[in-house]
This record gives sequence, structure tokens and C-alpha cells, in this order.
Amino acid sequence: MTETARILLSPLAALLLATAAATALADAPDPASARLIERGRYLVKVAGCNDCHTPGYAQTAGAVPEAQWLTGDRLGWRGPWGTTYPSNLRLAVARLSEAQWLENARTRRYRPPMPWFALRDMSDDDLRAIHRYLSALGPAGEPAPAWVPPGEDPPGLAIVFPSPAQ
Repeated sequence: MTETARILLSPLAALLLATAAATALADAPDPASARLIERGRYLVKVAGCNDCHTPGYAQTAGAVPEAQWLTGDRLGWRGPWGTTYPSNLRLAVARLSEAQWLENARTRRYRPPMPWFALRDMSDDDLRAIHRYLSALGPAGEPAPAWVPPGEDPPGLAIVFPSPAQ
């Protein structure tokens, strides 16, 4: 390479490197947001969200790539309420503001086996962290199948819950 080419390419390379670094820094969340996102990641792991909402998570002891987490499942949960499916939380949260997420967590009563009361009892900070984490993951996957009413057969596999004792 000639000396002239080196002189011309050096500033160009520096400019490209600086642009790439600036873009990476602009895309990175600020430290407070990063901590909130990491808190949300921790909460969805320890609260068991992945156990139902991530296909194969429980069966593989969590050995599912994070890119596939919380995309819902086609495995149904059948009981006296009908058959429910773990929703795709990443698609659901993409449609909700943080305020709407908090309102849903506090007021919605989901069909079993979703422990809606666990969401209801979480602190606002924990719910915000989960929302931020799901938002950071971004939308992915397909919507879960629709609820199947009691007495109707689900279209695929379903885990059958015994009826509660009378």
C-alpha cells in the first residue's frame, strides 16, 4: 500500500470506528435502565415465568436460549376451566405501555394455571422491571392458541389437571 493510500485510509478507518462505537453506545441502555432490565430477567427466572411461557424450559432445566424465552407455548393446560395456553408475553407486552402492564397485573384474573395473584402481589418496581425486560427482549414468536371452552377437545397436547376436591 502506498504512503498516500495509508494517509487517506487512516482517517477513514478512524471515522468508521468512531461511528460504530457511538452507535453501540447510543443503543446501550443507561446504567439505571440496564439494572432494571437485569432485575426483570432475574424475576422472570425465579418466579417461574419461563416454566410455562417458554417451550421446553422446564424439561431442559432452563437450557433454552434467551432469544426464545417467553414466546408462549402450544402445550395446553386442561381443567374445569377449559384449556388454556401460556401466552406469548413478548407479543403481549409489545402492545402495552408500562402503565397498562401495571394495571393488567393488578386487576386481571387469568384462567388457571396462571398464578395471576402472584403478579397482583408483586411490587410496582418488580412489575416495571419485568415490563422493561420483556420490552428489551422485543417481540418474537407467534401468538399462543386461543382458550378452548370446557367440554371441547383441544387441538393438540394438553396437560390435564384433576378437578378440585369437593
